[in-house]
Amino acid sequence: MTERVWHRHYDPGVPKHIAPDGPSLPEMLATAAADHGGRNALHFVNHTMSWAQLAEEVDRLAAAMANAGVERGDRVAIHMPNLPQTVLAFQATLRLGAVAVMTNPLYTAPEIEHQWNDAGCRMAFTTDFLYKSRLAPIRDRLPVTDFVVASIPEYLRFPLSLLAPLKLRRAEPPLIARVRPERGVHLFRAFLKSAGGPTSAELPAPEDLAALQYTGGTTGVSKGAMLTHANLSANARQVASWIPDLTRGTEVFLTVLPLFHVFGLTVAMNFPLAIAGAMVIVPNPRDIDGIIKGLRKHRVTVFPIVPAILNPLCDHPDLNARCTENLRVCVSGSAPLPEKALRRFEKITGGKIIEGFGLTEASPVTHVNPVDGTRKVNTIGLPLPDTDSRIVAIDTGKEVPAGEEGELHLAGPQVMRGYWNRPEETATALRDGWLCTGDLATMDEEGYHQIVGRKKDMILASGYNIYPDEIDQVLVSHSGVLEAATIGLPDEKRGETVKSFLVRETGSSVTEDEVLSWCRERLAAYKVPRAIEFRDELPKSAVLKILRRELRDEELRKRSGES
Repeated sequence: MTERVWHRHYDPGVPKHIAPDGPSLPEMLATAAADHGGRNALHFVNHTMSWAQLAEEVDRLAAAMANAGVERGDRVAIHMPNLPQTVLAFQATLRLGAVAVMTNPLYTAPEIEHQWNDAGCRMAFTTDFLYKSRLAPIRDRLPVTDFVVASIPEYLRFPLSLLAPLKLRRAEPPLIARVRPERGVHLFRAFLKSAGGPTSAELPAPEDLAALQYTGGTTGVSKGAMLTHANLSANARQVASWIPDLTRGTEVFLTVLPLFHVFGLTVAMNFPLAIAGAMVIVPNPRDIDGIIKGLRKHRVTVFPIVPAILNPLCDHPDLNARCTENLRVCVSGSAPLPEKALRRFEKITGGKIIEGFGLTEASPVTHVNPVDGTRKVNTIGLPLPDTDSRIVAIDTGKEVPAGEEGELHLAGPQVMRGYWNRPEETATALRDGWLCTGDLATMDEEGYHQIVGRKKDMILASGYNIYPDEIDQVLVSHSGVLEAATIGLPDEKRGETVKSFLVRETGSSVTEDEVLSWCRERLAAYKVPRAIEFRDELPKSAVLKILRRELRDEELRKRSGES
């Protein structure tokens, strides 16, 4: 890749390129254990694991998997919240040369069946309460022959190892269950100990598949993005290179973003691995008490975050600069970051947030704002090292001038091989060496990018293209609006019309007229919502993304009922 305009705006020390033959994730783990074996790798409640212990358990777990019949290239489902066992299962799967299929623990039976049958999963790691409630009832409809069942207390130290089960049983729904070992069902700790020693498997090759990372299915049936060892390694090293003053072996990451989601997988597990940074594991991203306790107790220096966590975090009375006195940087992604949320968090904590962007098909990170240089709010920043980017016209496919809207195309070592068993979708997404993202964006003269919407989310009203993200940014910039989601609905006269759903800020009494007046001052008339609905909350996914599709489906059902 030749010189690009954005290279001039990189922070000092950030390279334009990364080594093409860098270490794989299993090699990174081995190096961390060799160089920093006595340092902490994982913190989980009152349990701590060193890098040497983590590497040893990963090796033993890989050996146990091989003894159970898992072979190189076999697909292994990992169906758990953030736990030490989640990290162990993922790293052991990669060490063995098998393929990880990260699965949302909130998935329903039909979603699990689709994903695991599509992938052809041979083994599954899960928890006792998920096995009992979700998997045992559909076991005969799944391709899995061996289930390895973990339990939350097994990685807690005394006395919590004895006390936690009582609290977990009282949770609603319960977070512990009795599962008896039987043919094809193994208890995690016993399974790990059964190995007898470390694995003798050869390390996987860079071009080998490492993960089938399923897309969220927001635009149709969920597809498995084929991510290789080279893809995952490259993206972890690209992100690490973006913050060059981090010190290997000493940083502490708050791992609260779900690891089943590709953003959490890379920035909250693989990125720490790349620099031997400790991970403070928090299972529930909605556990604000747990997040603040983790920040304060373990002196967190790097905090991967999503915007939906920021507002409840800032509302918590215990959040202050003392909790975050060691915090170097927060990396935000997965959804647009409202400027007022950013400013509020930074004022309370003294920390710094940099917004970025990514997508499953790119492992996922492609763009981030500089840490020390110019940070342009409401943009996704600059392409990472070795990442090429262009904006092309939707109708002609030709590159557009700076400032004009078009589809974002990407190229780089983090881009997937294609979609699992879907050659037609692969051919649509990967063309002439470029990943066609389906995201609509602009790029300014300095190379800063801004996402304006999704092609499939675009609203066509009276012949005008309207992008919900743009409207939502204006809405949440109002002091009385906490969250916003805009959708398009069928309209006989306009083709589609614009409706926005809002959540008020705590204590706010903002009215529909005030919101509409705010919009008219900041948006062209055809973009101003024709209807506003206030709600107590908006539907969100397990990774706290607002689900516009659910709102649209709900509205269409209402209309159908009316007719």
